[in-house]
Amino acid sequence: MVRLVLVGPPGAGKGTQAAVLSEKLEVPHISTGDLFRANIGNSTPLGQKAKSYIDAGELVPDEITNQMVRERLAEPDAKKGFLLDGYPRNIAQADVLAGILSENDYELTAVLQFDVPEEELVRRMLERGRSDDNEDVIRRRLAVYHEETEPLLDYYRDLVVKIDAVGAVEEITARALEAVKSRS
Repeated sequence: MVRLVLVGPPGAGKGTQAAVLSEKLEVPHISTGDLFRANIGNSTPLGQKAKSYIDAGELVPDEITNQMVRERLAEPDAKKGFLLDGYPRNIAQADVLAGILSENDYELTAVLQFDVPEEELVRRMLERGRSDDNEDVIRRRLAVYHEETEPLLDYYRDLVVKIDAVGAVEEITARALEAVKSRS
């Protein structure tokens, strides 16, 4: 059983790798973005709460995100393993995840850190051509990642496997699969 957390700055290719790894490892790819969309689309009570924050231009509070993840990890397909993308984003969420895992007698296999030099990240995100991605916005998003999410690497230091995330998608996938194999 493979239980992974993917960590990396915006533009590191986590979403792309998560989709490919999920398929190759035959475990569900669980992203907070997908959870928000599913809960909002299905008008669940959690989705309605999340929508009210999103509509107000605010971040969805951790307790709502934590509950969505808790419910998703309780679904049958996640019992055989999972790949978390975008969660946890901070130490408080990591503590909640530790509790969820402990309650289910689960352990994480590894935390895959997708590593890309900052200038490469900026270049990648500018090339995507999104209207809201100018260099100042991109650098701010990277600063938020460094402040809020990067501390997870220390929190999970015994589980972190650094993946060189520069190169062709297939090369990066091969490195990630090798890392998972070495931890399983």
